[in-house]
Amino acid sequence: MLFQEFLNKSFNIREGEFKISFLMQLYVFLIITSLLIIKPTVNSLFLSELGVESLPVAFLLIAVIAYISSYFYTRALGRLSLRSVIETTLGITIIILTTLTVLLKFNLLNAWMLYIFYVWVAIHAVLSASQFWVLANLVFNPREAKRLFGFIGAGAILGGIFGGYLTSVLAPVIGNDNIFFLAIGLLVLCIPLLKRIWKLRVEKLNAFKVQKRKVKNGDNPLWLIRKSKHLTYLASILGVSVLVAKLVDYQFSDFASAAILDPDELTAFFAFWFSTFNLLSLGIQLFITHRVVGVWGVGFSMLLLPLGILAGCLLFLVFPELSVIIFIKAVDGSFKQSVNKSAMELLALPLSFELKNKTKSYIDVVVDSFATGIAGFILIFLVSGLNLPSIYITGIIVLLLILWIYFIYKVRNEYFQTFRDNLSMVLNPKEKDQKISPKKESVVDGMKKVFQEGTESQILFMLGKLREINDSRFLPEVQNLLRHPSDKVKTAAIQNLYFLSNAALSTEVTQLLSSGDEELITATLDYLLLHADSQKGIVFDSYLEHSDTVIAQAALFCLARESRDNSTLHQHYNLKERIEGLIKSRREKGPESLFTPSLLNTIGAANIPEFYPVLSQALQSKDVKHQIAAIKAMGLSIYPPFLQDLLPLLINKSLRPHVLETLIPYGPQLDTFLVDVIAQKTMSLEICRHIPSIFRSIPSQNAVNALMGLLENSDLTIRQEAVRSLNEIKKNYPQFRFDHLKVVRKILEECKMYHQTLSAMHNQIIISYRNRTKSRQIVSEAERDARASLLELLERRLDAGLERIFKLLGLKYSPHEIEIAYEGILSEQHDAQASAIEYLDNLLYGDLKRRLLPIIEDSILDITSEEVQMRLTTKVPSEYECFQSLLGSYDHKLKLAVLYLIGKQNNPKHIPLVEECIAAGDDRVLEFAEEILLKLRPA
Repeated sequence: MLFQEFLNKSFNIREGEFKISFLMQLYVFLIITSLLIIKPTVNSLFLSELGVESLPVAFLLIAVIAYISSYFYTRALGRLSLRSVIETTLGITIIILTTLTVLLKFNLLNAWMLYIFYVWVAIHAVLSASQFWVLANLVFNPREAKRLFGFIGAGAILGGIFGGYLTSVLAPVIGNDNIFFLAIGLLVLCIPLLKRIWKLRVEKLNAFKVQKRKVKNGDNPLWLIRKSKHLTYLASILGVSVLVAKLVDYQFSDFASAAILDPDELTAFFAFWFSTFNLLSLGIQLFITHRVVGVWGVGFSMLLLPLGILAGCLLFLVFPELSVIIFIKAVDGSFKQSVNKSAMELLALPLSFELKNKTKSYIDVVVDSFATGIAGFILIFLVSGLNLPSIYITGIIVLLLILWIYFIYKVRNEYFQTFRDNLSMVLNPKEKDQKISPKKESVVDGMKKVFQEGTESQILFMLGKLREINDSRFLPEVQNLLRHPSDKVKTAAIQNLYFLSNAALSTEVTQLLSSGDEELITATLDYLLLHADSQKGIVFDSYLEHSDTVIAQAALFCLARESRDNSTLHQHYNLKERIEGLIKSRREKGPESLFTPSLLNTIGAANIPEFYPVLSQALQSKDVKHQIAAIKAMGLSIYPPFLQDLLPLLINKSLRPHVLETLIPYGPQLDTFLVDVIAQKTMSLEICRHIPSIFRSIPSQNAVNALMGLLENSDLTIRQEAVRSLNEIKKNYPQFRFDHLKVVRKILEECKMYHQTLSAMHNQIIISYRNRTKSRQIVSEAERDARASLLELLERRLDAGLERIFKLLGLKYSPHEIEIAYEGILSEQHDAQASAIEYLDNLLYGDLKRRLLPIIEDSILDITSEEVQMRLTTKVPSEYECFQSLLGSYDHKLKLAVLYLIGKQNNPKHIPLVEECIAAGDDRVLEFAEEILLKLRPA
């Protein structure tokens, strides 16, 4: 019990989280321990058998295979469950290690086998860590993750220290051929442990929650990196640091293998120093990092690593000894994961969280692999090609360190510029005169200055950034913000303190409960319930039973949210019984009392499906306020069946924005669901026509692919909305990939449809003119009206067709420039029209220009003019051909208009056309077509 209290106080581990946290920590401990057994042993075998001169080729192989395997690994993650992928990876590693052990026992190892084992260990090191953190994101929701990842990550650190020291002791005693049995045993233990973790947490998640929590690879990350100078410099620093590390690693391996000839002793040497580097890194992180970064600033902190390596290199030029190489390796291994990592996180702070997430995997895998490959090329050229001694490698390292330092100064300048831009962008118009911009001072001091002197919007922006790093150095400034006049600032401050501080600030924080602001009260209760030092249950109960109903409701919502994945907390505080009692008492008072946002949000957050009918009832209420509250609560639940209730509300214009906002939390799995709805027609056509707007509100490459598929849909309105949504996404997210070949094909199809529509209009204008010259006794007024209605509809279709053509052009070219050209075409000013046509004449080429430009040129003229239509239509169809073409289209409104006109003409010669229309089986016009057919056939 005391141990649990200690963990709760030190790591904010809540009741019900101890078991899963320990299992996750044990799992990563076993994985990293096994890695620190495998890595030094395989390194030793490789160097002892093949020599250090084989390392450059190994580096090249690692770079190529890591890049290729990352592609297939990503595809496997998209198609298979994470558990299957992890179990397969563990199984392959166990088989490889068992094979290696057998080959060692019988002295059957050869060169190509050693290359395979060496490369696999390097890839396994990356995969195992990556898989664990993907699993951790599935097991814990974002709020739990922020609190618990520090505790769980300690398992990886301990494994990195324990595994190496254990190997250094055992390798000389039992030998390399037996040490693998220990690693195999640890990996075998991971399989039942993984099954237990999966059963405890992940099995309970629905498909929408699983996809939402999965870490997604970015969409076209190279484009994003190239667009941002800030990100380009950060990626360059990482690339140069990896390149330097590989060259240092080569020298370390070279001198170590030359000094220690016995493979078992070499394994012990590598294992000892790997663990020592990890221990040094931990010590620096705990006791030095915050002081260095806080006092000397981020710029100097970033320079420590390259300057430390530079000092070691200069020393090596004077004393080329193994001890100096160990010092260089120690500087690289210990500072990179401590001071340098913290400084890099701060320098990346001005970048948006979304941008960092989209590019992280690419930078970690591709940039790392590319740098490793470059290191291999350099070493092959110097060592194998020119046969130069190690001192020349040191010279190259020095040159790379100068480049590294250059990038540090560039990214530091870019940091201040990005922050200035960000702080200016978040200002409200009223705050323009009060704005502050960070000067070129310490990054930490600049952030503190914003907290002390910034406007409300600037402080809110910086508090949002602080939540990304949870740095305790800003604790005093954040505490001072609890006295800020703005409730929004106080809310954001207390939300930061929730993750930032383990110390209880109960007295100062409790006063915020009387603010009357619901968001602030909820954030305050979150903090108080997490940091209650003793008698936590009594504190929780006191707020749940509070006399102020706003506080009591907020406390219940906090409990529901915190216990949604925590059954122990759920049961301990009788959450189900509390909500049940509240629903019962409120139901007796009527809908106004039952359908309050606070209660509905609590039901949505609680993850108890038996209460969800209350949300459905609120959604059916005649009161719009109740409906909106229910919609928002359904978003909190991420409960798939609610989609059947939410999507029909898209038809309601006043509720549509709330529905679109609520659908966002359903995550990437929603794309697949929506595509199936349209393809299988499980909802009405009217609902399906609003689905493209959902993809617009959840932009991703999958959304783009889904919308591109909808361009083939038979319904004109769905196609129109799909084009509009694609164009909107292209404007705001140009990094996504759009199938240009398909876009061009669709533009040419639209041109063809435009010509068909013009031909139909031409026919109708001629017939209308003839009708006007005939006697009114021959042509009825009803037929005239029907023909006029068809002509009006055709004009609208022409306008819509021209819009689709330009929206599609915006997918191939710059959407902003195409939009300006489109506005110029629609303008009544001759100069604007001429400029637009000239721009398009220079832009378009080939078949696209030949087919499209005449349409665009003549669209500025009167399309109802017979002269214009004669220019665009090479053949004037007969009325029968016109009707046949329109009835064969996918536009059901045009079909209905044509059928209506045929019915008014009452001419039996059109019977075959109506029969063809019925045979096509379009449900939307079938009944009306059958009525017309009965009318045309003689009695």
